[in-house]
Amino acid sequence: MKNFFKKAFLVLCIISIASCSDDDDTTFIPDSMTIADFVADNADYSSLLAALQRTGLDVALNGTGTFTVFAPNNAAFTEFLDGASLDDVPVATLEQILRNHVLGTTETSTDLTTGYVKNIATEANSGANISMYINTTNGVVINGESTVTAPDIMRDNGVIHAVDKVIPLPTMLTFVGIDSNFSTLATVATTTAGFSTDFAAVLSGEDSNLTLLAPDNDAFTDLGDISGASAAALEQILLNHVIAGTNVSTALTTTYANTLATYGDTADNLSIYINTDNGVSFNGISDVSEADIVASNGVIHKVDAVIELPTVVTFATADANFSTLVSALTDLTPMTDFAAILSRTEAGNLDGLDPAFTVFAPTNAAFDALASIPDESGLTPILLHHVIGAANVRSSDLSDGLVTPGTLEGDALTVSIPGTNGAIANLTDGAGNDDVEVVAVDVQASNGIIHVINKVMIPNPLN
Repeated sequence: MKNFFKKAFLVLCIISIASCSDDDDTTFIPDSMTIADFVADNADYSSLLAALQRTGLDVALNGTGTFTVFAPNNAAFTEFLDGASLDDVPVATLEQILRNHVLGTTETSTDLTTGYVKNIATEANSGANISMYINTTNGVVINGESTVTAPDIMRDNGVIHAVDKVIPLPTMLTFVGIDSNFSTLATVATTTAGFSTDFAAVLSGEDSNLTLLAPDNDAFTDLGDISGASAAALEQILLNHVIAGTNVSTALTTTYANTLATYGDTADNLSIYINTDNGVSFNGISDVSEADIVASNGVIHKVDAVIELPTVVTFATADANFSTLVSALTDLTPMTDFAAILSRTEAGNLDGLDPAFTVFAPTNAAFDALASIPDESGLTPILLHHVIGAANVRSSDLSDGLVTPGTLEGDALTVSIPGTNGAIANLTDGAGNDDVEVVAVDVQASNGIIHVINKVMIPNPLN
């Protein structure tokens, strides 16, 4: 009986030990498997691991988060380095390249659609996250360079898609070249003979720092046949879609900027009117349909109309501050087609009303200050008194005591510098009023220039 109890006790001890062992198996949870763990555990990603460790990004991809990593294998790095060593790549450059493979959200293959997404690399001048163009027409291709070879490797902090190439940092030319919506723009910009501007070089330049307003294919279709346009005219139209600086949509405000197009044979850049009151529009004719396609050297805003070279009428019509002036030039003076006259781009007109036009444009408040707006017979000479013909008089041409060429009405204007109340200059009109303040200058059009004034000028009543 004693032996029986001893044996029974021994069996119970063995069962207890076994039970404790089973409990240990279920109590100790294995370490989490992060994206960084996967890369470290796979020999085919040793180059990617070395790059992550060199830049410190292995720490980020080993933590909590929601990431999508397009992971190039060793063969992809070998092709990318082209005989160089990973150590030859500056750390800052390498970090940007790696960030160009990482989204800050978890996107499985079924989540990805053709279009733009943002990765965690940044554009140097604006700090905005760089875009990535995904094409799912035939598999998944990134930026026209790299194809997903093994999708949806799920990890605790996101997902990995294996890719066959390292994805270089995209330039504006990258997106213009691979986005089928820009195929007409790409063709016109890069294949037209006779341009003095190398648009491919401009859009691919590492330090371009530009904003491209990119018309889509439909915009060019709406423009009509351009086959008869000269290379010089097309070049200026394209340059009229480029603004200096990387201007993301949140940095744009309702104001004037300059494009890279120029006035005539001068170095004076044309103006462009930006309106952000309802979305973003340019010169009142072209709306942004997709904003902030960010490249490493600038930003693209897709627009729905080609922005042709502006006339002084373009700006008067687009800028709501001139709505009363526009009404005065149209509805209130039907006997004179001011819109057609001020839209002229060629001289030699039989009436002698030839561009370039210098327009001193009164604001709405200037008209509001009048006791009343005269009828057409009185209003027409007043409007003509605000325009100098056959002269593009920029602010740099104004000097103290200058008597301008005669206005289209006949009377000249006298300039006083400095102006009162902080104005750029004062004008004395034909009636002798010397308190007309020039409050903004050099809105440059293709057929003349606008300076903004705070009062309506009156011609000499004796004429």
